[in-house]
Amino acid sequence: MSINIDREMSVQEYAMRENSNFHAPYVPEFDFYYAVKNGDIVKVSQLCSVDFAKKDGLGKLCEDKLQNLKYHFAITAAMLARYCIESGMEHETAYSLSDLYIQSCDRCTNENELSGLHRNMSMDYAKRMADLRKNKVYSKQIVLCVNYIYSHLHKKISVEELSEHTGLSQSYLSRLFRKETGESITEYIIKRKIGAAKNMLKYSDYSLSEISATLAFSCQSYFTKIFKSLEGVTPKKYRDMYSFTTGIDINR
Repeated sequence: MSINIDREMSVQEYAMRENSNFHAPYVPEFDFYYAVKNGDIVKVSQLCSVDFAKKDGLGKLCEDKLQNLKYHFAITAAMLARYCIESGMEHETAYSLSDLYIQSCDRCTNENELSGLHRNMSMDYAKRMADLRKNKVYSKQIVLCVNYIYSHLHKKISVEELSEHTGLSQSYLSRLFRKETGESITEYIIKRKIGAAKNMLKYSDYSLSEISATLAFSCQSYFTKIFKSLEGVTPKKYRDMYSFTTGIDINR
């Protein structure tokens, strides 16, 4: 199977724009990639309980059913590599894994083999990311806090919620969080939401208002203000900077 990832990404995005009814909502995909990059092995295992071949919402990139699944597998492998690199995995490791699994995908002769390979790939990346995160040596409460944040980026997250989740008082949790991460809870949440927005801008065709709403910003103008303060450019400019590499040609 000869696949140009950027070209296939373009095909997928085009198909998504043409008929969104044939594609899964972005948020479940978002949860999957963030569970992997966050090293959440339990959640990744749960999300992979449904066979890849039976996943709802896969777009039609090819008439042949097995080949169509192989195209989607290759896209998933490329996305996993990119997400994990952004969370600290070495480029060479991430892309070598991606190449290895895409080559293995090419040798699959039926849907069951492909689904099993998808599970193995997802868990492989997740376990490696979990190992990377262990090296940060966060306390149990801060690990709980960070995991909660990554799992709820699509919601407004308050210190009160995190306090209840970890069993620590708000003041003590705030002090401990800053001590271990070097950032306040609010700063940490905002930066991870903007990180998620960067991925959505690069790899989806969602509008700025949709991205803002998905990540629970109060309004698009506030989202734009925060994004520019952290990245030095507006969300639109950021998308334009990456559109040619992802194959997405959008002007909004």
